[in-house]
Amino acid sequence: MSEKIGNVWVFIEQEGGKIADVSLELVCKGHELAKRLGVKTEAVLLGNKIRHCVDTLYHYGCDTVYLAEDKHLEPFTVLPYAKVIMDLIKEHKPNILLFGATLKGRELAPRVASEKLAGLTADCTDLQIDDFDDKVNKKFYKNKLMQIRPAFGGNIIATIVNTWDDPQMVTVREGVMKMTEPDKSRKGKLVEVKPSLSKEETIVKVIERVSKEKNVNLKGAQIIVAGGYGVGSKENFKLIYELAEALGGQVGASRAAVDAGWIDHDHQVGQTGVTVRPKLYIACGISGSIQHRAGMQEAKRIIAINSDPDAPILSVAHYGIVGDLNDIIPKMIKAYKSKV
Repeated sequence: MSEKIGNVWVFIEQEGGKIADVSLELVCKGHELAKRLGVKTEAVLLGNKIRHCVDTLYHYGCDTVYLAEDKHLEPFTVLPYAKVIMDLIKEHKPNILLFGATLKGRELAPRVASEKLAGLTADCTDLQIDDFDDKVNKKFYKNKLMQIRPAFGGNIIATIVNTWDDPQMVTVREGVMKMTEPDKSRKGKLVEVKPSLSKEETIVKVIERVSKEKNVNLKGAQIIVAGGYGVGSKENFKLIYELAEALGGQVGASRAAVDAGWIDHDHQVGQTGVTVRPKLYIACGISGSIQHRAGMQEAKRIIAINSDPDAPILSVAHYGIVGDLNDIIPKMIKAYKSKV
């Protein structure tokens, strides 16, 4: 008889008692994976005075919530969080553990993986359950987690399979997984955890915290006008801003434009930026690498403006305009304003 498979776990990131969107996205994806495996979806929620978050996790698909409340768990520091999670892993033996690819997730997940001697795949763009036939070592693995992400500078899409000790661990970028509608009738089981923390694990003290709100909300934007390296210069980006303003949208950018210093990283769309799903996405002077397309190809309508008729972005665009954006954008603005 095969050994009983563990459950699917999601690390829940919260700030000031507000659950991060990426964690709710992962709960939804975790619920999908758990159904495929015939196991439960479980959340690990750490902090202080955060009990009010539990019902929300049930609504999005969690069957069980492991809740640890302690003054040493607020604000976040990696040592006590890693200790609590490791203790839980040793006791309950999950099969899969999902983290958001945030500052906290990227600090915490590698520490847990190293302690557990488990594999960890970063920045996944998709997760699936499938069988894996390891022809090299002549082993067959049933129902493994297919960890899918761009590799080699975005030139290929790699599928990674972890055959190390469970849990199979990944980090996933915000916005990649779709958040389903919550079911407020769902209930679950609460497991209260009493952290066992030593002086060494609580030695780091947060003296002061400085936070800055992002000046752009691409995730919530319905219209995005994005510029790439083909825009030509920082000065030319004024055209991108003008079109976005005329349409009532937000300004996005490719990594190449950000790396050139023409626009701030908060505006970056793609694998190393933000994943967006607006009603309209206008790509101006963007060639369309795999990494960029991964962040915007689920937009409901995509318009691409590019001087290169063979640019990859045109393959995912619903409408393509081949030409000089310096001529085309002013005409688009004029045409739009004449009809408003």
